Amino acid sequence: MSSLILISMLFLILQQSLPTFSNSEGEALYALKKRLSDPHNVLQSWDPSLLNPCTWFHVTCDSSNNVIRLDLGDYNLGGSLAPELGGLSYLKYLELFGNKISGNIPAELGNLRSLISMDLYDNQLEGNIPKSFGNLKSLKFLRLNNNKLTGSIPIEVTRLNLQVL
Repeated sequence: MSSLILISMLFLILQQSLPTFSNSEGEALYALKKRLSDPHNVLQSWDPSLLNPCTWFHVTCDSSNNVIRLDLGDYNLGGSLAPELGGLSYLKYLELFGNKISGNIPAELGNLRSLISMDLYDNQLEGNIPKSFGNLKSLKFLRLNNNKLTGSIPIEVTRLNLQVL
C-alpha cells in the first residue's frame, strides 16, 4: 500500500514539473471560431483539444507545422474578427472574403509580418483601415472593397509595395 502511495506522489510531482505546452496558433484560430457564426458548420473540425490546428479544415501549414494559410472565403460566416489572429506570425494568406463579418478590423492584424495576401473584401467591416497595416512589409495583395469602411487610406499603407489595393 505504501508503494502505491509513493508511486502516486511521484506521478503528481512529475506531472507538475513537466512544462505545459500550448499551441498559440490553435488558440488564436479558436478565438476566431468563437467570434464567428457558422451556419454551414465549416469550422466543425476546429477542435481546441487537438495538438495543432494543421489537421483542421481550411487551415494550411508548412512543413514545420506553422499556420501559413487560412481559407474561409464565401462561407456565409458572420460575427467579428479576433485580435488574436495577429499572433499567427507565419501566416501568409488570410482569405475571409465574401462573408458577413462585421465590426472593426483589429489593429493586431498589423503584426502579421509574413502576410502576402489579405482578402477581406465583400464583408460588412466598419471603421478605419488600421495604421498598423503599414507594418506589413511582405504584403502584396490587400483587398478590402465592398465593406463599410470609413476614412482615408492611412499614409503608412500607401507606402507599401502593394500589387493590388
